[in-house]
Amino acid sequence: MAISMLRRDRLGKDAIRSRTGNMGDRIFQGAVTVAACSILILVVSIALKMVGSSMPAIDRFGLGFLTGRTWDPVFEEFGALPFIFGTVVSSLIALLIGGPIGLGAAIYLSELAPGWLRTALSFMIELLAAIPSVVYGVWGIFVMAAWLRSIVQPLLGTTLGFIPLFEGPPYGFGMLAGGLILAIMIVPTIAAVSRDVMMTVPNSQREGILALGATKWEMIRSVVVPYAGPGIIGAVMLGLGRALGETMAVTMLIGNRPEISASLFAPSYTMASVIANEFTEATSELYLSALIEIGLVLFGVTLMLNVFARLLVWHVTYRPTRG
Repeated sequence: MAISMLRRDRLGKDAIRSRTGNMGDRIFQGAVTVAACSILILVVSIALKMVGSSMPAIDRFGLGFLTGRTWDPVFEEFGALPFIFGTVVSSLIALLIGGPIGLGAAIYLSELAPGWLRTALSFMIELLAAIPSVVYGVWGIFVMAAWLRSIVQPLLGTTLGFIPLFEGPPYGFGMLAGGLILAIMIVPTIAAVSRDVMMTVPNSQREGILALGATKWEMIRSVVVPYAGPGIIGAVMLGLGRALGETMAVTMLIGNRPEISASLFAPSYTMASVIANEFTEATSELYLSALIEIGLVLFGVTLMLNVFARLLVWHVTYRPTRG
């Protein structure tokens, strides 16, 4: 009887311990909870600090800061529209060029490439994503800008010069150069994420449509791409987020002139590059506040884009498989 009571008592204690967890489990849970919450606290603190530091410019210019076209530190007249224009246009050029290339590479890697080549190409794509942006910028200055100035821009000016997009002298540096270097930089992100998303498409979906007599192209077009559509959009949005926030490479190639021009050959400016170029020269409180407000706008845009992209990738990755 005594042994039976001791056994029941021990079992009761084990059950309580299993429900409450031991001391090590509680310490580990508390540590990882703090780590997770610290990220949120960091993001909120950055946003609050930027809002506080931007208040002089917000009070002085209001919404006119976002629509103003004059950037004159001497007379303390600041408008962010040229930088917003340069950021948006260069990012759109990057998406129009890099998006199809990245998607095509992802389709080939996930559906068509043999196993040995798939591994090598996937490694090379991931390696491209790890190259520092300043290296891309140096390559762009000495190789791409010279190629644009001597071949591409004169050819575009001769054949399509009647279109405002291709008017003007061939500088080599400018909006087109900035957009091209961003396109090269976002291809690895779009290709890698899209490939991973396509690999989650159930094989039963592919086998089903192939059994009905479809070709591989029809299988990719009708099954793989639609099924992975939200994740592909998420990959594109992640690439757009990088293009919006890229600093060094685009600073070295876009020309850094705060103006709005219809020509892609003309120099321009982005929100990230104006902060990098002029932050150390901001001698007045209002000048510094205006630069920080530009950073706040860029912070908000990239944050929303990345959250949206992550939600789309999560939607397709964790969607229940069918069949």
